[in-house]
Amino acid sequence: QVQLVESGGGLVQAGGSLRLSCAASGRTFSNYAMAWFRQAPGKDRESVAVINGSGNTYYADSVKGRFTIARDNAKNTVYLQMNSLIPEDTAVYYCAQAAKTSYSRYYTPRTRSEYDYWGQGTQVTVSS
Repeated sequence: QVQLVESGGGLVQAGGSLRLSCAASGRTFSNYAMAWFRQAPGKDRESVAVINGSGNTYYADSVKGRFTIARDNAKNTVYLQMNSLIPEDTAVYYCAQAAKTSYSRYYTPRTRSEYDYWGQGTQVTVSS
């Protein structure tokens, strides 16, 4: 049984930083792409950052240059470092693990349907 447990959310002022962590268990962590999605009230869940098993990354345009995704395969953990936070970053952030291992080394899955395990979500609130 796969489990994803997020931590690190909270309340921060605009311009501040937070680091989210997601500890995974249940499958060979290094084989799977990992992603962070977020969902703001009244909006669809959107992908924010992805890191595949080869270490290739994807960032949404809205966070490029401010957020960094990283993984530690020895600790079965993926991180999201969020800097220069703005109120528009306020959302529930979800960690997700890809459904398949058979992607090419350059492919970074970005849609909800490509992920089959999800964390419980952690709230990030950025005050102006």
